[in-house]
Amino acid sequence: MSSSPNVVRHQAAVIRSRRETLNGHRSVNLWFTGLSGSGKSTLAHAVEERLHLMGCRTYVFDGDNVRHGLCSDLGFSLEDRSENLRRIAEMVNLFLDAGVISLTAFISPLKADRQRVKEIIGRDNLIEVYCNCPLEVCEARDVKGLYKKARRGEIENYTGISSPYEAPATPDIEVKTNEQTLNECVKMIVEELKERAIIF
Repeated sequence: MSSSPNVVRHQAAVIRSRRETLNGHRSVNLWFTGLSGSGKSTLAHAVEERLHLMGCRTYVFDGDNVRHGLCSDLGFSLEDRSENLRRIAEMVNLFLDAGVISLTAFISPLKADRQRVKEIIGRDNLIEVYCNCPLEVCEARDVKGLYKKARRGEIENYTGISSPYEAPATPDIEVKTNEQTLNECVKMIVEELKERAIIF
């Protein structure tokens, strides 16, 4: 909500439902959460590829990519991480209104921040996907070499090492990325979208 009394929300003639009808599917957000290295981005992009081939309009918000632009002024303190997610949630709202299926791949380690995201986006508009992967597996993958730096004390506030990760108690979808294949995980998510009549 704007703090200025002179800012008034404009009511458009072309609304979300009309865009969804044109697109041939409903809009929703798939919020991927999990430790670094748990496979969030890989899975989000694989799901997007599958949906794209099905004719869906999609967009992936990747944590690293967003921090190059929209959130380039933020660090990694708990406060900055919270603000990072708030901005993303507001951006997701615009994509929901556009009739797009958005996929957001963010560690989003704290329950309170994820709850705030759900309140901003709307619980019915968000499907929480928990990429459950043991820390030791994520560290073994260490695609970016960040865990090693965190262990050496070169990175502060690193989730799973010097900063907490609070796992979702009741995610909408839980995938065990160290046990299930990428294709199996994608299939689970696409089936959930079908069950909810997001896609047909």
